[in-house]
Amino acid sequence: MTPAPARYTTEFCEREYNARAAIADHPRIFARWTAQAAATRRLRACLIDLPYGDTAHEKLDLFPARGESAPVLVFIHGGYWRSLDKSDFSWIAPPFVSEGIAVALLNYGLAPRTPIEDMVRQVLRALAWLHLRADRYALDPERIFVCGHSAGGHLTAMSMAALWPVLDPQLPPDLVKGGVAISGLYDLEPLLHAPFVNGDLQLTPERVARLSPIHLPAATAAPLVTAVGALESSEFQRQNALIARHWPHNVMRDVPMPGCNHLTVCDELAQPGSALFEATVALVRGRR
Repeated sequence: MTPAPARYTTEFCEREYNARAAIADHPRIFARWTAQAAATRRLRACLIDLPYGDTAHEKLDLFPARGESAPVLVFIHGGYWRSLDKSDFSWIAPPFVSEGIAVALLNYGLAPRTPIEDMVRQVLRALAWLHLRADRYALDPERIFVCGHSAGGHLTAMSMAALWPVLDPQLPPDLVKGGVAISGLYDLEPLLHAPFVNGDLQLTPERVARLSPIHLPAATAAPLVTAVGALESSEFQRQNALIARHWPHNVMRDVPMPGCNHLTVCDELAQPGSALFEATVALVRGRR
């Protein structure tokens, strides 16, 4: 594993963490995602903008599966905590729905108006909302799984560190039964030295310590699947290895992603037959 640099420089962090700058065709990828997502919402049964909280950002889209008491995969989008929207990712749902797995896609407040601490609280609120209303939407409250990409991978890990009964005594300690973290950020220290993003995030060393999953214990032994694209920077590779080192009793599998960059790795999640899709389905079905 590549060790963390002794001292981060702005040049280093720009090169290693500005993923969009490293992907020349990222506008085309985003446009494709948006078009696929819009087509999915036209063609698939879905419940749009269900409010899980009181603010305009606290909404989710739910793609139900057939039958009663379906497991649910909750997807948290990335965008460095400051961009993108659940509506960009509707295309993730159909392959899982076809496997009998409902899919919920979350929105949350974005930086700079919303601090990461509030984003974490919003994600936890959404998961608690789904758990408490599972019967209403034909979901199994005992089979809630979380999946996130990039900043969403960070929020996935934060949800697995949550002390649910402290938040609400009626919630079980193992509300989240497992997670999938794709190209996640688990040590936020380098972002202190990345003006391209920290201008919006306004991280400080104290906030980094509170918000980095590697500095927090996982709340339960719930399994976590990780993945990072083989074409991603050495720092994203290091971040992926860090969570395995710090959460050894949770990371059950790291899925190799050959030929994938920071964005195309997300495509693999919704590709039936891909290693990442099959690992996610196996996690939900309780197979190791």
